[in-house]
Amino acid sequence: MPLANLFARPRSRVGARAVAVSLAVLVALCAGCASTTVTVTPSPQAPVCDPRAAALVLWAPEWRPDQKDVPEREAAAAAGLDEFFRRSGCFARSELRRTPDLAPPTVAAQLADTRGAGPLDVVVAIAVRELGPTVKLLASPALVDGGTEVVLQVSVFVPPEAREPRTFTIHWQDGGPGVVKGVASLPRDMQEALAAGLLRGGAESP
Repeated sequence: MPLANLFARPRSRVGARAVAVSLAVLVALCAGCASTTVTVTPSPQAPVCDPRAAALVLWAPEWRPDQKDVPEREAAAAAGLDEFFRRSGCFARSELRRTPDLAPPTVAAQLADTRGAGPLDVVVAIAVRELGPTVKLLASPALVDGGTEVVLQVSVFVPPEAREPRTFTIHWQDGGPGVVKGVASLPRDMQEALAAGLLRGGAESP
C-alpha cells in the first residue's frame, strides 16, 4: 500500500479498519528497529579502565531543574554504578563514593580522605546528567520513537595533585521507532553506558 494511501482519510468502516491494521503491522515491524548508539565527546578517548590500577570513583547527580522522579533515578544510577565497578574488572581495586557535588574542593577533600588507605592510581568523577526513558510521537499517535538514555560527564584525575583532569561526555541511547521502555532496565543501561565509555572509549563493541 502506498504511504500516501495509508494515511488517507478512510471512506468506510472497512477502510478505517484496514488503516488500523496497517498501522499495527507497521508498529510491529518498527519494533524490531531498536538500536544502541554511543557518542563520546570529545572523541576518541583512551579507555579509563585499567585492570592493574587502584581507583577512587566519585559520583553525583547533576539533574536539570525540572527533572522528575529524582529518587528513583538516583537509586537506579547507584545500582548500575555499584554493579559495574564490582563486576566489570575495570580496576584491580576501586572504592565508589556518592558525593554532594563534584566541584574541585569536594574532589580534593575526598582524595585527602584516602591517605593511608594504600596507593591510589586514579580518581574518576562521574556526573550523572540523564538517566531515564524517552518517548517521542511520530507522524501518527499510534507510532512512537522511544527507549532509554544515559548522559554522563566523566573527569579523570591523576593523584596526588589531581589537577587538570581529562574530561569527556558519554551519551548512550537505546531504542528506536516502535520501542517503549520503562525504568526497569535503567541500572543495566547505566552499566552499558559505563562499559562503552570507560572500557572501550566510545568504540563499538566487536
